[in-house]
Amino acid sequence: MSFRTTRTVDYVEDVAPGAGALAPRAWYAASDAKSLSLNGDWRFRLSATADAEDDSFAAEGYDAGDWAEVTVPGHWVLQGDGAFGAPIYTNHLYPFPVDPPHVPTENPTGDHLRVFDLPDDWPALGDGDAVLRFDGVESCARIWLNGTELGEFKGSRLPHEFTVGALLKPAGNVLAVRVHQWSAGSYLEDQDQWWLPGIFRDVTLLHRPVGAAGDFFVHASYDHTTGEGTLRVDSDVDGRVSVPALDIDVATGEPVTVAVEPWSAETPKLYDGELVTAGERVPLRIGFRTVVLADGLIKVNGRAILFKGVNRHEWHPERGRALDLETMREDVLLMKRHNLNAVRTSHYPPHPAFLDLCDEYGLWVIDECDLETHGFTEQRWRDNPVDDERWTPALLDRAARMVERDKNHPSIVFWSLGNEAGTGRGLTAMAEWIHGRDTSRLVHYEGDWNCRDTDVYSRMYASHAEVERIGQHLDGGTGKRRELPFIQCEYGHAMGNGPGGIADYQQIFERHDRLQGGFIWEWIDHGVRHPELGFAYGGDFGEELHDGNFVCDGLVFPDRRPSPGLVEYKKVIEPVRIEGADGAVRVTNAYDFADLSHLEFEFAYQVDGGSTGAHTLAVPPLAPGESAEVKLPAAAPDGDGAEVGWTVRALLAADSPWAGRGHEVAWGQRTVAPRAPLATATGAEPTADGDLIVLGPGTFDASTGALLSVGGLDVTGPRLDVWRAPTDNDDGASWQDDARWGVLWRQLGLHRMRHRLDGVAAEAGSLTVRTRVAPAARDVALRTVYRWTSDGERLRLTVSVTPEGDWKVPLPRLGVRLGLPAAVTGSATWFGSGGEAYPDTRAAAKLLRWDAGIEELQTPYVRPQENGARSDVRWAELGGLRIEGEPEFWFSARPWTSEQLDAARHLTDLVPGDTVWVNLDHGQHGIGSQSCGPGPLPQYFLKAEPAEFSFVFAPAR
Repeated sequence: MSFRTTRTVDYVEDVAPGAGALAPRAWYAASDAKSLSLNGDWRFRLSATADAEDDSFAAEGYDAGDWAEVTVPGHWVLQGDGAFGAPIYTNHLYPFPVDPPHVPTENPTGDHLRVFDLPDDWPALGDGDAVLRFDGVESCARIWLNGTELGEFKGSRLPHEFTVGALLKPAGNVLAVRVHQWSAGSYLEDQDQWWLPGIFRDVTLLHRPVGAAGDFFVHASYDHTTGEGTLRVDSDVDGRVSVPALDIDVATGEPVTVAVEPWSAETPKLYDGELVTAGERVPLRIGFRTVVLADGLIKVNGRAILFKGVNRHEWHPERGRALDLETMREDVLLMKRHNLNAVRTSHYPPHPAFLDLCDEYGLWVIDECDLETHGFTEQRWRDNPVDDERWTPALLDRAARMVERDKNHPSIVFWSLGNEAGTGRGLTAMAEWIHGRDTSRLVHYEGDWNCRDTDVYSRMYASHAEVERIGQHLDGGTGKRRELPFIQCEYGHAMGNGPGGIADYQQIFERHDRLQGGFIWEWIDHGVRHPELGFAYGGDFGEELHDGNFVCDGLVFPDRRPSPGLVEYKKVIEPVRIEGADGAVRVTNAYDFADLSHLEFEFAYQVDGGSTGAHTLAVPPLAPGESAEVKLPAAAPDGDGAEVGWTVRALLAADSPWAGRGHEVAWGQRTVAPRAPLATATGAEPTADGDLIVLGPGTFDASTGALLSVGGLDVTGPRLDVWRAPTDNDDGASWQDDARWGVLWRQLGLHRMRHRLDGVAAEAGSLTVRTRVAPAARDVALRTVYRWTSDGERLRLTVSVTPEGDWKVPLPRLGVRLGLPAAVTGSATWFGSGGEAYPDTRAAAKLLRWDAGIEELQTPYVRPQENGARSDVRWAELGGLRIEGEPEFWFSARPWTSEQLDAARHLTDLVPGDTVWVNLDHGQHGIGSQSCGPGPLPQYFLKAEPAEFSFVFAPAR
């Protein structure tokens, strides 16, 4: 056999999608035809350029014994302990010079070799054919089998198949794959994520028997007026379709109409069926549903739906975008358990098995094409490929490979053309092709603000006020746009602490029919597990260009632990509303399709945050949109001065596929009787004792008035504190036009406040300390008076704050900070919110009695920042000290200072000290989502204005 050893790499910079691959077709997980997974250990050689090596490695008999090994699926830069290069993170900047379609000479190129034998039960060679399938390779691949070149392709997150039956032999088959990190295709794949080359999805050899199934399209519509579904399976190869549960057995292409249960995200009914051709039996999972645009609304099965969704990149902290089935299942289960009903596959089609899970468990899907050219915004979209007809074949190829692969999933209700690719004739061509190929779904693209090519008006990060105007049809725009429904395809940027304000968005969504919900950005932090840093982000691998921790902006941490943002979102979008009424509970069904028969309701009173015992609440099986008032099952107990309230929980009444019986779906609370006013704690007199002043259980420094101990427990402080380690949302994004409060706080010097002592006075029944707290170089200040009183057993502090000067910015926080010995402060008990909560992230603040270790009170944001505050706290006990507040306060405790937290760049920078620092805050500034969206709404600003608040300290009971 002759073998070419030239080093032609023109294909790398060719705008064409590739050569040699078969036409795309529907994906299915398995059939009775044989298949062989080629996943596993592959031999690997890395070159610095695309043409560094010739093609001889693809020849049979080539000795690769001295090559390294990598795991497929995988990314080579995440393997080899750095020997194979490193990841690169950019949000939208191309990490190479922009000169389409050209890429740098420095183009890391990985040669992969896999030698395999056919299993003993593989059909005889010549009996049918075989197809080699690649489900995902970044970014350009060239393929050989047994020395014969099969072709090359681009389109990293899309499948490509090659006919190989005539090339196979029983043993010693040599599969060679050359993968280039950069190619012309890279210009179409500028998604906000790590650049990670490699064969990162499955590689499979599929036997194709004579008469095997080819492409097929399952059409399964539902008529909500009759309760009937119509099934028709169009198939390239004639065959029959059977659905035993529906007594269906028809020829392909023949429609049949029967009574069915429809599929929806809430009631994902699937019927098992089978497509049988002369040579293959393919299992089908059929969901009957109809998606239409009617009355200006997105309707499924005759009902308008409300998306409570999230954007999902594929990510694993060790394997990157190489996900296994169980990781995908974990994502879906977490979404369902947190009340999400929709996912946008940002910004590429996911592994196809993920869509099977969405069908099975029930999630609406916007399936997005593998297309983003965001970096061209740096040159005002000049030379943008989507408006250059030379690239149109590649765009159409990507659209076709998405649609044909995924078209049989009932979960998919929208095809999305891509993301942040500007506008142009190529996108129009994609939309026209998709509309022509599949009339059963709608088309989405956020960049098409005039809705020329799309079926929905979609935006990202529109402000609350703008969304309100859109809901009222006051937004203007083209005539077509004004008639279309609206969604926020991205909002609530979940970077670090936050997102804030999502409850306010949800109220607007539910107020206007035109607004059909949105998708939080995004699902998971893309942190890379790192031995020294914990989780690495942009810049940690020495990238020339990077966007820092902007890649860590998810509702779950890199290890898939839910963040407080996910807990908040679960509460905001809960499908049952539980509210208090006089002597009753008002329950509202907020589902789109399901009644409440699958839920049971538990009622309990609490006294001082502790439950007095649970009762069953008899709630009828309300239909969607219905409400009922249910009488309380028992009279409220006497709190004897303690606060009395009730909690109602909506729980799964039986095991479901995604959660067990007793899983909490929704909850509501109401206060029945407030707590008694805080003790005045007066009567004791301050007395001098050398350099000390003693007042009740408190000991003070006589010269400074600083509290030194309470009941023998050493205390540092307390004194006024206004600084918090700015969150990602405080600092905002550099492109934001609005005020970025974190930046302004630092400019003003709020992180370096000076405390001037103006006087200490031991007066009748009190100790008063007067101070002025101000930043250097500025003329603004906070006049602060600390007034201490005691009844002999308890110590009361009243703090009065009066601003001076022209404060043009809100405060980060307002309260006092004190220190307790870490040796005796290992845990805390409190009555207030159980989890982290701030003014605009407190919907999920369930008010009960809680206890946690100090370590548990920290929220492990990948980039350290303000975290862990508990809201609405009535009292807290820690380190042998009991603290009560009036009014309720925010409480946090951490084994490092806010300044140390601010200085840290990774969690491993934080080292616990000898002191636990406790913040007791009268107020906190809101969070917002200004890391890529609007900041906090004005009602969540912590304005610099006069304030007074009190705390009572006493030894813990």
